Order: sequence, then C-alpha cells, then structure tokens
Amino acid sequence: MRIATWNVNSIRSRIDRVEAWLQRTDVDVLAIQETKATDAQFPFDRLRALGYEVAHHGLNHWNGVAIVSRVGIDDVEASFPGAPGWGEPEVVEARALTAVCGGVRVASVYVPNGRGIGDPHMAYKLDWLAHLQAHARGWVERGDAAALMGDWNIAPQDEDVWSMEYYLDKSHVSPPERAAFQSFLDAGFVDVVRPHTPGPGTYTYWDYTQLSFQKRRGMRIDFVLGTPAFADRVVGAAIDREERKGKGASDHAPVVVELED
Repeated sequence: MRIATWNVNSIRSRIDRVEAWLQRTDVDVLAIQETKATDAQFPFDRLRALGYEVAHHGLNHWNGVAIVSRVGIDDVEASFPGAPGWGEPEVVEARALTAVCGGVRVASVYVPNGRGIGDPHMAYKLDWLAHLQAHARGWVERGDAAALMGDWNIAPQDEDVWSMEYYLDKSHVSPPERAAFQSFLDAGFVDVVRPHTPGPGTYTYWDYTQLSFQKRRGMRIDFVLGTPAFADRVVGAAIDREERKGKGASDHAPVVVELED
C-alpha cells in the first residue's frame, strides 16, 4: 500500500495538480493539509471520480484537513479528544482528521504555526501538540498500525533547515517545539521517512519568496510518524521534490511511504 501526505496550500487552487499527481503516482491513501475550504467548497466529486473515497474537515478558509482513500475509509473522526481551541470565542480549529484506511489508522494533522517566540500562538501550538500526543500514544500502547501524517511546522534537527543562523530567533526550531516533537518519538512513534531520505539538504517546504526553492533554502517540516506496528511494514519512502516545481505548485512537496502487506 502506498500512502502519502501533502500540504496543498488550498485544494481549490491546487485540485488540477492533486488529480494529476494521484494518477501519476498511484497512491492509495493521501492525507491532505491546509485545504482552505469548507465542506461545501471541497471538490469531493473530482476526487471520487478518480476512485477515491473522501473525508474532509474544514470550517472556513483557514486550515482544513482531508483524507482520500481507495482502500476504504472508516471510523472517521474530526479533531481529537481534548483538542484545545483558539480565538475569541475559542474554536477548535480544523487541524486533525483520523480514519482507518485499508486496516491502517491514518491521521492528517496540520500543526499550528507558532508564529514567533513568545507569541500566544506558540503556547497554543505546544498545548495542541501535548493533547495530540496524549491521545495518540494510546495507538502505540494498543499495538495499532497507525500514523500521524502531515505538516508539523517543526524542523526537529539542525539539518532540517537551510540555515540555523537564519532561523535561530524564529519559530519552528525552538527548544520547546523540538521537545514537543521529541515527545512523540519518546512515546514510541517512529520517523519512518528519514532513514530513506537522509539529509542534510533534504527539505519538504520552500517559501514562495526570494527564490527560496531555486536557492535550495528549504525546511523539513512534513513528517510521517508511525507506531511500531506501522513502522515494521515500511519498505520505502520518498519526498517528491519535483512536485514543488512549475506553475501553481504548493510550497510543500508530497511525502510518500510504501508499506508491505
């Protein structure tokens, strides 16, 4: 089974590329982040026409997560128990969606951007991650084949950014954020992609500005963290850097994992 994760940065703007990519890569399950669409705006019909079942969780033109699968999609759950909210009034944002696809529990996660050191959104980000870890570690304890897939907005190692000097006073690389990411590994989750795509210089995101992609000024912030039962089935993984090229590309590249039966 081939599963993938991709922050598409607006499904309505990127649906042509998503369709073409699914047909070209023969992916069975795709976790999508930052759909920037309500359910009424999401292009269900176009993905169903390709043979995929679709689940989407979107509340407005911000955030939004989806899972598309051609190997079944069951036990769909929007968000997760205890998820903290944001704003006044506080709202639980559309940042997580879980479903069982082909016997594998897949969670599409779009972790909040901390915005900056000391920003209230950073505290929200860390709280959100703590509650997600408290929920997801149960999958490890039960021996589930499960994966947290998505845009983590964290570069957990120095080699995951093009310049630590540039990012040193910015979000994504701060010790609290990296500790939050590490807490998932400490709970038993495995970064299943890194062994197949070693760094340095291996990124999944490049900003649109200042020719970042052309200058190879990227970040590695999109990950697939699997339970041991999931990790034992991984036989390969890749970052599709080519999909970041050309007109209308997302600023993120898809990350693909190959599972044996």
